[in-house]
Amino acid sequence: MKFFHLSDLHIGRQLNGYSLRESQERAFSQIAAYAEAERPDAVLICGDIYDKMVPAAEAYPMFEAFLRMLAEGDSRPAVLVISGNHDSPERLSYASSFLERHNIHIAAGRPSREGLKKVTLSDAFGPVCFYLFPFIRPGHVRDQFEEEAVTDYESAFRAVLGRETPDPLARNVILAHQFFTAAGRQPQSCDSETAVLMAGGLDNIDVSALDAFDYAALGHLHGPQKVGEERFRYCGTMYPYSVSEEFHKKSVTVVTLMEKGRPPEIRTLPLTSEPGVRRVRGTLSEVLEAAQGIGEDYVSITLTDELEPARFREPLEERYARILDIRFDNTRTKRRLTEEMEPIEEQSPLAAFCQFYETMRACPMTERQIALMQKVIEEAMEEETV
Repeated sequence: MKFFHLSDLHIGRQLNGYSLRESQERAFSQIAAYAEAERPDAVLICGDIYDKMVPAAEAYPMFEAFLRMLAEGDSRPAVLVISGNHDSPERLSYASSFLERHNIHIAAGRPSREGLKKVTLSDAFGPVCFYLFPFIRPGHVRDQFEEEAVTDYESAFRAVLGRETPDPLARNVILAHQFFTAAGRQPQSCDSETAVLMAGGLDNIDVSALDAFDYAALGHLHGPQKVGEERFRYCGTMYPYSVSEEFHKKSVTVVTLMEKGRPPEIRTLPLTSEPGVRRVRGTLSEVLEAAQGIGEDYVSITLTDELEPARFREPLEERYARILDIRFDNTRTKRRLTEEMEPIEEQSPLAAFCQFYETMRACPMTERQIALMQKVIEEAMEEETV
């Protein structure tokens, strides 16, 4: 069984005001061409299809066109889609019953009490069961379980997954869009996704929750990487969505499952990021000289001149086609930052409130008060829209 693993398409996204439509459409065409050449049995799209709950109007026909390229080509793979934290479940699941008749399967919003959506495909080695687990917050499923069973993201995820009984003799694959860690070790993140990572690690889920699966197709993080074992993977985005992704090698992850018990074969197919994103640093004269050869790339510029030029924007805009931002890094800016910012110990919201409470009341919080405050913080974070 061969399948493509994609996630975090973020259709409709802009980069500092620049439309990425052409770059995203180019990536979709590359993926569709790879599907014709590789003939996968399925294409998995693991959340954050759109960049916003209410995306730009052009985003819907872009996704439709991509699905059409996959459905009307000679390979015609099954397409399995889950919603991410950026997606509106109602919008993403529109016409899902009709799409299912065309081998496009969508799971969006909180899982039903009956369990996760499951799609079974078969090959020479037997069935492969795909479990579609859309993004959830604890408040999405708390009413489906005893109150004490769901206290945080991990307990919510494990409670929902605990209703499933994967066949130990079959090959099982899960699609999920959460923040997974391996034994507390934080995966690599970048600027374009940090807004979704909660302070204090409140959204962490240990990857051991996925042990029953032969492969976990994960979405949420923008850099391709494994989480603990090779079979638990984030595939990353198809295009760089911030300059922090400058050195990412964007690709399509191709997974092949052979017989049960054999590790999955994992390889990547490169995607061309055009225009690219990059950082340029130096004095104004050095940065102007460096413009040769950069072409149409998106550029974040840091000027290091000690004596800040009176006119710097105009010559830079003449040399660079797509400037994301211009900033200074010199003695003056460093001194100002030092004066304005005192060292702040990084704390979780709960720890910060406990410290505040003890300062104001001259006594520590009780265990019951701490538990109640933890619940309030989680509910507040669940209500935030990204």
